[in-house]
Amino acid sequence: MIQYSLKCASDHRFDSWFQSADAFDKLRRNKLISCAVCGSDSVEKAIMAPRVNNSAPAVDRALSTAKSPAEQALADIRKHIETTSDYVGQDFAREARAIHDGDAPERPIWGEARADEARKLIEDGVPVAALPFLPTRKTN
Repeated sequence: MIQYSLKCASDHRFDSWFQSADAFDKLRRNKLISCAVCGSDSVEKAIMAPRVNNSAPAVDRALSTAKSPAEQALADIRKHIETTSDYVGQDFAREARAIHDGDAPERPIWGEARADEARKLIEDGVPVAALPFLPTRKTN
């Protein structure tokens, strides 16, 4: 495993672990790494300091630290949505419509939809909103 300090095109900085340097390169090339703050897939390695052993286990250290109140607010929104809603992935449009039509139990959901699917939901009066981040599975 290797840990890299990363930054996006908006200069948000965060750390992430990868199986190898080659794994990082492959994920980046396929745009499967995204900014932990804004979701941008324009991510590159940042200048890194040498690793200093810390007594806290790696799993206890945050992989992303917000630098401004706005970034912290986005991080808080993301955490709230991820912990209080069901992630339905690519089935978002179908599931949102089923909930709206009463064919599925009402509950908070989040997921992914193509632009044309989202537009159709809005046109049909289904209450949806775009989120300012990508699903965790796309962050690495």
